[in-house]
Amino acid sequence: MTYRGSIRPFANFNAKSDADFLGRAMKGMGTDEDAILMLLAARSNDQRQQIKAAFKKACGKDLVSELKSELGGLFESLIVALMTPPISYDASQLHKAIKGAGTNDDVLIEILASRTGAQIKGIIKVYKKEFGGKLEKDICGDTSGHYQKLLVILLQGSREEEVDESKIEKDAKDLFAAGEGRFGTDEEKFITILGNRSPEHLRKVFDVYKKLCGSDIEDSIKGETAGNLENLLLAVVKCVRSVPEYFAEGLYKSMRRAGTDDDALMRIMVSRSEVDMLDIRDSFKKMYGASLYTTIQEDTSGDYQRALLYLCGGND
Repeated sequence: MTYRGSIRPFANFNAKSDADFLGRAMKGMGTDEDAILMLLAARSNDQRQQIKAAFKKACGKDLVSELKSELGGLFESLIVALMTPPISYDASQLHKAIKGAGTNDDVLIEILASRTGAQIKGIIKVYKKEFGGKLEKDICGDTSGHYQKLLVILLQGSREEEVDESKIEKDAKDLFAAGEGRFGTDEEKFITILGNRSPEHLRKVFDVYKKLCGSDIEDSIKGETAGNLENLLLAVVKCVRSVPEYFAEGLYKSMRRAGTDDDALMRIMVSRSEVDMLDIRDSFKKMYGASLYTTIQEDTSGDYQRALLYLCGGND
């Protein structure tokens, strides 16, 4: 597979000289935000962790705490996010979503619908280590009903791997019978099929479903469910169809509404920068006829904007 992230490991990497460089950028009067940005945006997350260790060894101080005391606002939040290992970042975003005032369901939905089984298992471990609680228990304390059930299924991180040819037709018919084909909706069926089958299997099911029903599965979900359950089912379907398209839509929504949703914008740009940002950029251009780069330029400003443009990896 070709690498589709916008941030790559820096070729002639030297953690110690990078740590010294950052120390100098934060010394004396005023902070050289430019220097900090240029350096950290040009390193992979793994390299940033090595810089953090080298900084502690050289100065006896925590690099992230130092950066926090020197920077401010959205730029600070973004730099701190870049300094966090990806799995810890996901875990902390989930913790914030659950433990804050009210539940941020958008974050729960985005992370649990889009991460791989292995990533979810990693998140659960890190969550326990860093926050001392069980992620499943915390999520169950904040959610209910069919929505909660599907979140718990996704938390198992154990989707089937294979396409089961013998089940494709049956799954499509079951979904039809559970929604369009009856009065009221059998949510259990939707949850079981969409939560457990492999993405490749589900793509085939959706094709058969369209032939059966004459409309897309998304239309049925919108017609048959509401609220958080609807949003979660739609996110699962979108990620099955195309994870980059799902995130392109997320980025578009974060910027093209009244006021920018900086939390969502930052979360997606940081968490996908070493995964599939180039594909997200392509999808964004295809879906909205505008480049992600210029959209970010129009919606943000200052050092924060420049950091996001770095993560975008160039203007297409």
